[in-house]
Amino acid sequence: MTRLTVLLEEIQSELAPIEERIRQHPYPAAVGRGEVPRDRLRTFAGEQHHIIRSDLRSFALLLARYGGTPSRQFFIDMVSGENEALAALGSFAGALGMDEGALDAYETLPAAQAYPAYVARLAIQASDAEVAGAFLVNLAAWGHNCGLMSEGLRRKYGLSQEEVRFFDLFAAPAPEFERSAREVIESGLAAGVQPALIKRAARLLQSYELMYWDALHEASKA
Repeated sequence: MTRLTVLLEEIQSELAPIEERIRQHPYPAAVGRGEVPRDRLRTFAGEQHHIIRSDLRSFALLLARYGGTPSRQFFIDMVSGENEALAALGSFAGALGMDEGALDAYETLPAAQAYPAYVARLAIQASDAEVAGAFLVNLAAWGHNCGLMSEGLRRKYGLSQEEVRFFDLFAAPAPEFERSAREVIESGLAAGVQPALIKRAARLLQSYELMYWDALHEASKA
């Protein structure tokens, strides 16, 4: 097996307990059953609005740092994907009665915003391989939960296909993203990036992802 394959298998094995907690989290399950009050869904929209806007700045910084390297296209695609997600989020928020002003004015939950804060730290300090590794590991569980929420929002809350497009963007398979991320990691390993740093980035980002879902779940019951 290649160094990349061994590394990714080790990360997946080590993070399996966190991965399972995210995939089995009670918040997306509750949305899937229609148990979260409609007005409380605004918390998800508000948090994501601020997360995506922060991540866009982080990815733009990464593109500035790595724009002259083979990783350039990877970060261009990340910026493009976040812009598309932000536009799609507007349709979901609109279905809940939130316009741009309401999203901007939304006061965020500290635990939910730990995730983009760490992404910002990665953008300033980490190698491109660490960033690619963290997101490669993270997005599978996120996509799984988005799929659950998309189905529940359509079936239990009566939202349209366009209004749940944000969730479908992430729930869809992303083979091109995975291929590109693996190339960035492989290049980083060849350049001397330590596997332990990639593992750490993946572990922390996945842990902050779990904190995000925990924060939403608590807010839905408040």
